[in-house]
Amino acid sequence: MRIVIAGGHGQIALRLERLLAGRGDEVAGLIRNRDHGDDLREAGAEPVLCDLESASAEEVAAHLQGADAAVFAAGAGPGSGEARKDTVDRAAAELFAEAAQRAGVRRFLVVSSMGADREPPPDTDPVFAAYLRAKGAADAAVRARAELDWTILRPGRLTDDPGTGLVNLAESTGRDAVTRDDVAAVLVALLDEPGTAGRTLELVGGTVPVADAVKAVAAP
Repeated sequence: MRIVIAGGHGQIALRLERLLAGRGDEVAGLIRNRDHGDDLREAGAEPVLCDLESASAEEVAAHLQGADAAVFAAGAGPGSGEARKDTVDRAAAELFAEAAQRAGVRRFLVVSSMGADREPPPDTDPVFAAYLRAKGAADAAVRARAELDWTILRPGRLTDDPGTGLVNLAESTGRDAVTRDDVAAVLVALLDEPGTAGRTLELVGGTVPVADAVKAVAAP
């Protein structure tokens, strides 16, 4: 497969690129900082310079031509304010979905966040609340696109511990942690399982092997 990943220098994206390239897939990662290109090449991915906060849908669609799948793994990141939560976590996700549709790329995965479908509690940090609202709005916009075979993945609290290959993947899992390694492994399995299209899934660490967990949530 050829897979294009938005947010190609993110921690989950780099792990995903290594896994996909390692099994022989062709991978491209969209990045806004040219200096990050070597990290993508080391992971086995082709770096593509594209700023999703300023690019047009036509420009992004050109990068998606010929792809079999697209993965939105971008985020404004720690230290960014409320405004960039909207321009990256919401607007860039919507732009990437529009571009995928224009390019005829049906398979579309989104790395979202647990809690994105609910209004944050009143005592939530304002920036984190903006992040959750942005993710929720982006997810809703993606789910409204019948032309995309979308799957939305909502991991729990992310850690850099080594992956276990054992997860809990379901519509609702309850809050817990999950390693970035295991998130990347689940994304690979979701790309391989078209029966997970149209599903919004939460992910935390668990006891079920990744392949079995993905099969269990796939449509028969």
